[in-house]
Amino acid sequence: MARVALLLGQEFEDSEFRVPYDRLREAGHTVEIIGAESGEELTGHKGKEKVRADRSIEDVPPDTYDALFIPGGQSPAHLRDDARFVEFVKRFDATKRPVAAICHGPQLLITAGLVRGRKMTGWRTVQEELRSNGAHVVDEEVVLDGNWITSRQPSDLEIFSHALLRTLESTPEREEEEEPARAQPGGRTQAPGMSARDRDFGD
Repeated sequence: MARVALLLGQEFEDSEFRVPYDRLREAGHTVEIIGAESGEELTGHKGKEKVRADRSIEDVPPDTYDALFIPGGQSPAHLRDDARFVEFVKRFDATKRPVAAICHGPQLLITAGLVRGRKMTGWRTVQEELRSNGAHVVDEEVVLDGNWITSRQPSDLEIFSHALLRTLESTPEREEEEEPARAQPGGRTQAPGMSARDRDFGD
């Protein structure tokens, strides 16, 4: 099973964290919430979710993860101002392992200087920033481009999550050094009620 790095800051979009997080864990994958400091309490923009960071960005080598997930909300705007997160994204993308970002998540990819020439999507205002930085933007529920998976908004969450799971199924497993402790976020106040779609994401 995969080990997924989830980059998270304050005021993340609650559902964009919760739905993919739950889908990944239900499929047996390990998801580690990475914040500015280990143990930091992070609160969603709508106040429905409160979680604690499992690891500090200082302590996580990018090449020890199989996939990277960046939820939206105001979290990416905070993270893009922190050079440690920007460098993590650059180094992780160099591994060519899956990178998944939704809504405002691609803002972190913009700051890392990685979007030029990539086919992708994001929240409508982020789409303009992507275009101005050389990305080929399409307004679709989910866009697959090489190792990247991007989506626009909360209504795309199920198809986005399913695309990430399908991508992980076809990604060669990284050699395990040691099985990390599984993340246990606290403070969940609302469980999503959506069911997964059976969609084919083959080329």
